[in-house]
Amino acid sequence: MGNSIQFIESGVRLIASERNWIEGDAIEQLKHVSRLEGMNQVVGLPDLHPGRGYPIGAACWSQQKIYPALVGNDIGCGMALYETSADANKVKQDKWEKALRKNAFKDQESWSQAGASRFCEQAKRVGLDEQLQANTELVDGFHHSYGTIGGGNHFAEFQKVIKVHNDTLFTELGINKKALFLLVHSGSRGLGEAILRQHVDAFGHQGLDQQSVDADNYLTKHNLALCWAEVNRELIAARMCDCLGLDLTEILDVNHNLVSPVSVNGQTGWLHRKGVTPADQGVVMIPGSRGSSSYLVKPIVSDVSLSSLAHGAGRKWVRSECQGRLRKKYRISELQRTSLGSRVICDDKSLIYEEAPEAYKSIDIVVADLVAAGLAEIIAEFAPVITYKNVYKEACCK
Repeated sequence: MGNSIQFIESGVRLIASERNWIEGDAIEQLKHVSRLEGMNQVVGLPDLHPGRGYPIGAACWSQQKIYPALVGNDIGCGMALYETSADANKVKQDKWEKALRKNAFKDQESWSQAGASRFCEQAKRVGLDEQLQANTELVDGFHHSYGTIGGGNHFAEFQKVIKVHNDTLFTELGINKKALFLLVHSGSRGLGEAILRQHVDAFGHQGLDQQSVDADNYLTKHNLALCWAEVNRELIAARMCDCLGLDLTEILDVNHNLVSPVSVNGQTGWLHRKGVTPADQGVVMIPGSRGSSSYLVKPIVSDVSLSSLAHGAGRKWVRSECQGRLRKKYRISELQRTSLGSRVICDDKSLIYEEAPEAYKSIDIVVADLVAAGLAEIIAEFAPVITYKNVYKEACCK
């Protein structure tokens, strides 16, 4: 257990073993965050890697101060897992790939309208109706993006169970081992970007006093973005399954870019998560790259990790390096197939290199580090079947 927990300096911890490769720049960013006003504890998870000034894969707990920059521009980015009505062993990859390319993201206007209606319903259900009315102009500016995945590391991936590690926990979930599953990774798209931009334009990267009107305004928009992102993942799953004639049932939906009021050791404060999955919201999915396994795990809540888990494998290479490293090694057509026999639908020539499996750390090591630190228990392992990433005709919806 101790081998996976490193104490960097006062208030800074890293959950990672010696087998795990963590960049020095990411450690320095952890230290930088720990010195912000009001910051008490900072924890790097095993998928930690450098971001634009702030680390990705870090949980940061402050008192009196809220830092929007630590949440980032994709507020509400998260993972949603669905069980579909399909048998994983009866998937016809050629037929499904063709159908998804042709039909999954057509008729955007209808899905945008459906998203706007669903978002209003959801906002009302979770008590954000008045806040939505006060920010209607802001939210309405992104109706066109409802139900779209976006670029970067976002995806919608059909998966199958390849190994159950804990039969008891798996059975308790009531899911079908033979079913095809759909994992959706996406967020609030341009809405989150607009919210962060408003903050940066007004305050730079300064934190906000928790009792200020400005903090209230940010948290209101932040909470709307969380709701927007959850609805967006639901719509992505619906349109993916709709074009294949599949029914679906939600298993989990957990945000990993957010700030929340929490207590640590009896003291209240604000927990900022950027690329960090909450450990106190039930089971979670930790995906690898499009060419590796994903893990369904039961989190173990602990103050050591600030009740947080890794959200994925974590990048190993910066995006600008990927084409230079891989273009001579792989043709695009080769990257549209994986060593696991899965398919990748991605017609963005830059993105398909940027998201190559080699660009990511080992998901097996990331999850092993969580288990060794006593932070998670593996329930089951999933393998990709068809991964859908950004394509040109969807890019117009950004």
